[in-house]
Amino acid sequence: MKFTANDIANLIEGKLEGDPGVIVNKVSKIEDGQPGSVSFLANPKYTPYIYTSNASIVIVDDHFEPEKPVKPTLIKVNDPYGAFAKLLEIYNNIKHKKSGISDKSDIAETAKIGKNVFIGPFVSIGENTEIGDNVNIYANTFIGENVKIGADCLIFSNVNIYPDCMIGANVTLHAGVVIGSDGFGFAPQQDNNYKKVAQIGNVIIEDHVEIGANTTIDRATMGSTIIRKGVKLDNLIQIAHNVEVDENTVIAALTGVSGSAKIGRNCMIGGQVGIVGHLQIADEVRIAAQAGVSSSIKEKGFTALGSPAIDYNNYKKSYIHFKNLQTLVDKIAYLEKELKKLKAKNN
Repeated sequence: MKFTANDIANLIEGKLEGDPGVIVNKVSKIEDGQPGSVSFLANPKYTPYIYTSNASIVIVDDHFEPEKPVKPTLIKVNDPYGAFAKLLEIYNNIKHKKSGISDKSDIAETAKIGKNVFIGPFVSIGENTEIGDNVNIYANTFIGENVKIGADCLIFSNVNIYPDCMIGANVTLHAGVVIGSDGFGFAPQQDNNYKKVAQIGNVIIEDHVEIGANTTIDRATMGSTIIRKGVKLDNLIQIAHNVEVDENTVIAALTGVSGSAKIGRNCMIGGQVGIVGHLQIADEVRIAAQAGVSSSIKEKGFTALGSPAIDYNNYKKSYIHFKNLQTLVDKIAYLEKELKKLKAKNN
């Protein structure tokens, strides 16, 4: 895939300074720029690299004025980082855009397949499942019966979507994602064994959701586990049965959300966070990495840290004392010893 500087300027609505016909076919960091690549400059501390970079094109801020000659053609935009992200998205979409249905796939006769769909080898699609237009499904993916997948989805290899689940439009599922596996439902019995509770619900994933590699989302016991519009989930996350994650919330890797928890919109949850079941987290809450949330957070915009999680500022103050705990213990032991001496003397 090759682009001229003029092509890129038109795509990101930038102003050209330099050769409009220079051609690029790859992207690079500005400090590692090579001929034939396009890079960007957004952080001022990287400015010195623009004078030594061999990149063919660099996207810069509207107000950038070089202090000495530069080799690359410049494209000036209001937001270099945002423009470069847009360019990467376009590049990525072109890179992953395929078409055709492999003769090694297994598609049920009752399945409905949209237009311009790519289905790779050893993909299995069940009865009465609907695949929207422009969907790409890579090799070894299983999609059960009665599943609905919206338009423009990108489903990488070895994804498993269990029966009856619903996927919106513009959803990306990375390799190894499991949607709709059974929730962890077992009833204790008098003989200390556990009887499995049938999980008869499903998973609903709305539009513009991205789910990282090997993340699992359990089907509801009854009703639906719901991932709302715009949610972004990192790799290796566990979402349990009947959880609801509201719009535009982002969750980092290795986080576990227990059953029936309700997470608000626009939340930011760090890595390795544990969230207890049946609680509620308000909108715009931030939870720092490795926090353990054991009770509901009802204050909008609250920032939590620690296990059990408490207010971020309170945690930092408490941690100062925790680090000095042995010193405090030694001081108390010394004071107790001195107090005993005083009491003995007075007696």
